[in-house]
Parts: sequence; structure tokens; C-alpha cells
Amino acid sequence: MIYLDNSATTKPHEDVLKTFLVVNEQYFANPASIHRAGVESNTLLTKAREQLASILHTDEKNILFTSGGTESNNAALFGLAKSSNFRGKHIITTEIEHPSILEAVKRLEEEGYDIDYLKVNKSGLISLEELQQKLRKDTIIVSIMHVNNEMGAIQPIKEAAQIIHKQCQAMFHVDAIQSFGKLPVLFDGDNGPDVISISGHKIHGLKGSGLLAFRKKPQLKAFIVGGGQEFGLRSGTVAVPQAAALAKAARLAVEKMPVHVENFKKWSAELHHFFEQFDQEVYILSPKDGAPHILSFSVKGLKGEILINALQKRDIIVSTSSACSSKQTKTSHVVEAMNIDSRYKNGVLRLSFGANNTDEDIAAFKKQFSVVMKELKGEITQ
Repeated sequence: MIYLDNSATTKPHEDVLKTFLVVNEQYFANPASIHRAGVESNTLLTKAREQLASILHTDEKNILFTSGGTESNNAALFGLAKSSNFRGKHIITTEIEHPSILEAVKRLEEEGYDIDYLKVNKSGLISLEELQQKLRKDTIIVSIMHVNNEMGAIQPIKEAAQIIHKQCQAMFHVDAIQSFGKLPVLFDGDNGPDVISISGHKIHGLKGSGLLAFRKKPQLKAFIVGGGQEFGLRSGTVAVPQAAALAKAARLAVEKMPVHVENFKKWSAELHHFFEQFDQEVYILSPKDGAPHILSFSVKGLKGEILINALQKRDIIVSTSSACSSKQTKTSHVVEAMNIDSRYKNGVLRLSFGANNTDEDIAAFKKQFSVVMKELKGEITQ
């Protein structure tokens, strides 16, 4: 099987699985317990937190472990909104965010918060001028994803941070779930975000692991209450094996990023050139200067599901739109926001590369895609 759906999820790295197994076997005690076994588990948990804090350039007390990206994004929006509503109730996000952000702001809007959405151009990029115009004194949160999960547009996070921090006191949250391990992601004073979301299973880690990281001491209303774990913000026995595995996955992702990104760039350029031979039949949504690991394109007049099934018969796995909404029949909100030609809206496919892909995988995809196009287009013209 040739797996080209790494933005949906990745295969866990062998070392990550080993870490998870060892910790489950040897450090299974509750890290909140005061006996020796509990202290040993807590020591390991602290080391994992320190490793992640070092990677992100923040303090260990600013790392909160979560169950993944959706929880991290929800916690950021709900937690920051509830803790900052004394300053205002205005929130800014974009039209192309992940559903875990869009659904959260819809809920907040129902509770009386005022939401503004930044538009994007045909390359999927926001306008910094529009951001500047929409910022207000009562803006409490700006949430912008670093890399779009469907077509790979890279938002100007540094420039956005500078504008936000200069103009108001809003907390700048960045969904870095698709960018961490492929692009530099860290705190950089007023030149970077205040809050970052990361998910383990996007970086060859484990499902059920993630984090919410802060530049400064978290000013967040508790989002899970109970025994007061995770600095009183997320109660419940902390999953030490998941935390250790996440730290391992993050370290490997950062260490190997230069090699992987070089491959991703090569494959992306190769496929951009390859799709040019199909002239007007194939439209590439992903900008050439977008994230190197995501390439989204559409075939005119064909449904994405048909293309996926045809490639799957040839043992090639790709996706249509995002995995979170791929079972829906309506056009993706990202595609709608980009305002692409209606002839291409239903045939969107996403290729996303990971650490396990090879040059041979890309060559095989090109060969089989050419065959599929001849077969399907032949059926349509008959």
C-alpha cells in the first residue's frame, strides 16, 4: 500500500511505540500519588514536559497535555474567552479554520460573543490589512491556523503577531497541528503566537495525545474540573505514556525536519510539473509556496470519491478534502472560501506526504493516476 494521506493521520514511529510500551510497563503508577512509584511516574512526566517546552521555547509550566488537536483548539477558544470576557467579547478567526475552531466560535457566538471572519484569496491567504482593520480594543482572541489542512496555505503568522500585539491586548492562538514538524513553530516574543495547539498523531505520534502551549503563564479558565491536575486547568489522571510518546515524536519530528522537508519540496515540485500535462483537466489548489507536505488538486468534471476509489483499487491511498469532513457530500468550506471555478469543486483530492514516503511512491502515484485519468475520462466522453 502507498499511503499519501498523512495530513489525516500518520503511522506511529517505531521509537514512539517503544516509548509508549516501556512507560506503560514500568511507569504505570498515577503521577499524582506520593509513593515512590508515583514520584517516578511524575518525574518522567516532568521530563516530557521539559522536552516539549524546550522545543517550543517556553517554560515547562506553560505546557498542558491534552487528548489531541480538537481538545487543544476547543480549550484555547473556550478557556481564553471565559477568562478574558471582562475585557471584551470580540473574537477574530478565518473562514478556512478547522471545524474544531469554527464550531467553537459558533458556540461562543450563541453565548453572546462577537465573531469576525477573515476572508482568504484564491491562494488561501488572509489579508493582513483586513486583520488590522478588524482588530478592536475589545478583541480578546485572534485564532489563525498556521497551515491549512486541506490545501496547505501558510498564513503570515509572524506579521499577524506583530500587528495583533502592537494594536491590542488580544491573545493570538495558532493552530499548528498541520505545521509542527514541517515548518518552524515556536514562541518568539511579540513576533509569534501566545498560544499553540499541537496533535501527536500528525507527527508520527499516537492518537489521543496533544498539547496546548503558552508563551507566558496560562491565563485560562479551567476546561475540565476535578482533581486539579495539569496546573488546575485540565483535571483527570494524566496519561504519562501518551505524554512521553508525544515528547519523543516531537523531538524526532524536529530533528528530522530538514531531511523530510527537502523530500516534500522535491515531490511537490515534481507533482506540480506532472499535473501541468493535463492542461485544463487538473486544477491545483495548493499554492507553490505553500506547505511542502500538502498538495491539493481537482479534476474537472469528476467527483473526488470516484478518483479515490479508482486509486484505491491500485493500492494508493489519498483523501478528498479533510478527513474530518470527507464523509460529507457538500463542498468543503475551504474550497467555497477560495471561490474556485465550480467545474472543479467536486473533484478535489489531497496528497499529503509523511516520513515513510519514498521517491518510488511518488513515481507509482504518477503512473497510476495517468491510467485512472485515461479510464475515467474515456468513460465520460463516451
